[in-house]
Amino acid sequence: MEDYQLLILARALHVFGVVIWIGGVAFVTLVLIPALRLQPDEMQRMALFEQLEGRFAAIAKFTTLVTGISGFYLIETLNLWQRYASAEFWWMHAMTLIWLIFSLILFVFEPLFLHRWYHQQAQINSDRTFAVMQKLHWTLLTVSLITVLAAVAGSHGWVF
Repeated sequence: MEDYQLLILARALHVFGVVIWIGGVAFVTLVLIPALRLQPDEMQRMALFEQLEGRFAAIAKFTTLVTGISGFYLIETLNLWQRYASAEFWWMHAMTLIWLIFSLILFVFEPLFLHRWYHQQAQINSDRTFAVMQKLHWTLLTVSLITVLAAVAGSHGWVF
């Protein structure tokens, strides 16, 4: 495969990864958590969340890996490292930071303590736990969507 074809493939995989990953975060934030908060049976609410979120976690891990690998390939191949030294390309910093936050959550915090903490907190006060979880998801989704909008505009020449 020629270099320009690999570049096209890397861009396509990068966008693919972001669409699936951030789209999944949007679904969890806008649909799943609000629907589960209406579930009166707290044990059923928690079990259903863990079942559905567990299925998406594997997809999220895969797509964050695809996004990170393809993003690194693009930066390295196009020699874009100097953009990190310029405030004009703040959206590059934002993309990297969002990716780092999600990667830490998915690969480090979740397996080490978040899953256990969530389960304990949900048993103590399920309503409060789901409210906190929804606020955190809203924050991550909002920052992610701002970053996606800025990255698309910035990568097509819009200077902020």
